[in-house]
Amino acid sequence: MHTRRPRYSGKNPRGFHERYKELNPERYAADVQKVLASGKTPAGMHRPIMVDEVIACLRPVAGDVAVDCTLGGGGHARALLGRVLPGGCVISLDVDPIELPRTESRLRGEGFGPESFVSHQGNFAGVHKALAAAGHAAANIIFADLGVSSMQLDNPDRGFSHKGSGPLDMRMNPSRGVTAAQVIARESEESLAALLDENADEPHARLIANALKRQLSAEAAPTTGTVDGLVRAALTTAFPGLTPAETTLSVRRTFQALRIVVNDEFAALDALLRSLPQCLAPGGRVAILTFHSGEDRRVKKAFQTDLRAGVYSTVSDEVMRATPEERRANTRASSAKLRWAVLTSR
Repeated sequence: MHTRRPRYSGKNPRGFHERYKELNPERYAADVQKVLASGKTPAGMHRPIMVDEVIACLRPVAGDVAVDCTLGGGGHARALLGRVLPGGCVISLDVDPIELPRTESRLRGEGFGPESFVSHQGNFAGVHKALAAAGHAAANIIFADLGVSSMQLDNPDRGFSHKGSGPLDMRMNPSRGVTAAQVIARESEESLAALLDENADEPHARLIANALKRQLSAEAAPTTGTVDGLVRAALTTAFPGLTPAETTLSVRRTFQALRIVVNDEFAALDALLRSLPQCLAPGGRVAILTFHSGEDRRVKKAFQTDLRAGVYSTVSDEVMRATPEERRANTRASSAKLRWAVLTSR
């Protein structure tokens, strides 16, 4: 039966749910390729970042046990599977109950059975439990991509981004924890400003916290669009000389800081960093992709501290970044920083 295409205002679809071709890549493969060729990321499609660099750092070989702490769209897991087989396996974790089964289904469809690919719902603080559940005492390789996936960022229903108005949620697991709206409501203006500063290095933290507390408290169901508008209005009123790009950066940092609180991301990262030496086999390698300074500082400090203590034999001296070509093709790679470490052979 013939069905009419979804209607939308204007010549081209703008909203996430209107982009029916990009959201159905199997049916509209040629259209998706046009979007990719233009240097853009199709709606809801996650493009794994720095795959070649990650593989170069981890050096996977056939027979290795690898852990992908943040499965996401499965791009890094797929690259690891291509190198640890035959004989090896990839154990993956992801806290998102919506995206995890979708990615697992895709990888199963590509022929990766339970003997080579195992998935667990949970955050990366539970690496040791995931290894034990799969029958392994330690891993040869551990990888974590700390970025938010495009499937989460693009969908306004998840509330992660200011680019489309939706509920002010931001929970990786929508069935647990508090929403970003509840975080704003419960925090004082002083503590909210401190969170914006600590989690995102936001230079206008006090001003933004004041605007959010003063104008969101009376709104029963604030949206991402509401927060976007309030932050922009407060900044342009107080600092007329700010450029639109500078204002947008502060909006992005505000969303970042709230997301970190909602998902307790720093606590989970600290737990992962503490557990790595116990989860790696002698000579095992770890690589972590971070996307903002708060994460990178934690990874750098943990690696250097354990290097001085003799836990690691080698750590990366400097961060690795995406190539100019990858940054042009995928703007979300621009802020990525990759660090690695090698456990001492004992």
